Amino acid sequence: MANGGARLSIPQENPAVPPPRQSPVANANPPPRYTTAPREIESLIDSFRSANAFTRQEREMCFRSLFNLMTSSDEDEEGSSPFKDMISRLNRRALLKMASLMTSYSDSYFLKIARDKNGCNSLQELLGKSHDVDACFLGSILRRFFDVMTDRHAYCVAVQGMRVFSQEKKIEMWSHVHHHALDLACDQRGCIALKAIITVSDNSYWRNYLIGMVVLNALSLSYDAYGNFVVQHVLDLNDLRHTYNIAVRLQGRFVELSFLKYGSYIVEKLLETHDCSSVMVVAELLECEIDSLLRMTRGFHGNSVVVKALSVTQMIRADLFWGLVHKLMPSLHILRGCQESRNIAEILESVC
Repeated sequence: MANGGARLSIPQENPAVPPPRQSPVANANPPPRYTTAPREIESLIDSFRSANAFTRQEREMCFRSLFNLMTSSDEDEEGSSPFKDMISRLNRRALLKMASLMTSYSDSYFLKIARDKNGCNSLQELLGKSHDVDACFLGSILRRFFDVMTDRHAYCVAVQGMRVFSQEKKIEMWSHVHHHALDLACDQRGCIALKAIITVSDNSYWRNYLIGMVVLNALSLSYDAYGNFVVQHVLDLNDLRHTYNIAVRLQGRFVELSFLKYGSYIVEKLLETHDCSSVMVVAELLECEIDSLLRMTRGFHGNSVVVKALSVTQMIRADLFWGLVHKLMPSLHILRGCQESRNIAEILESVC
């Protein structure tokens, strides 16, 4: 028995002419989801308990009823629902028949449920029930791995599998995670899934191997609109070794990254470490051309980096703090004259 676990708007052709005012529509709320009737639920239970194989017509009718039941939001205050009640009445063989219905005939059945918010939650209730049931879902996850991991809801099923699957099944999952890691990191949804896997993993070897891939590719990921979130996530783990290795990978690019929205977040996180990684960032600020440093002070994102560097070094390294002060002080009149950099001028004036 496997272990259980917690679970654009369209532009107007003539913008000068306002569109006609629409009359309010009564009952504008979307219609409620179809609710599976008790008799239909009993029919489902009988079908799953039966030793007879589904005919094609029975399979399609049964899946339609099961889909409606699994995607229903009928849940009481105590968290009970018709679907949970149903699976509590099924033995392992019946649960396996239900899992097979969703996975053996077409992975589109599985994806249709997994891509629905309620359906995703229902699927997670089934994981960890038995090795055979888990094997069915693992097969569908692996066959449509990238589709699952880049979907708004479906990735949660895979993440739950990483929690409750047996070690052998987790290793199969890890093989696919590592193979698709960089593509997932650069995907809007995939980066969320990758962060979640790093968070929930209980296997330090495979987890560190994945983090190592992120560290190795930290430079390209830091420039990516979504990959940078994965780098930030690794930094948020507060592991000194991983943080230092990321800093080494980004060395020579701290100033450039500071001009970018998400890149500046990474630089600030490195400064917040108060260790050799933050020293590497400040050293680069001290070595850069004064024009670059002044441009940073006038930019929204770069300004935050300079302020962070001053506040951190004032606490932990007086020599680096005064190095930044002396580098900026000759340009104090410029800093005062620009609204964006006035906050830095105030810091300099407060210490001199």
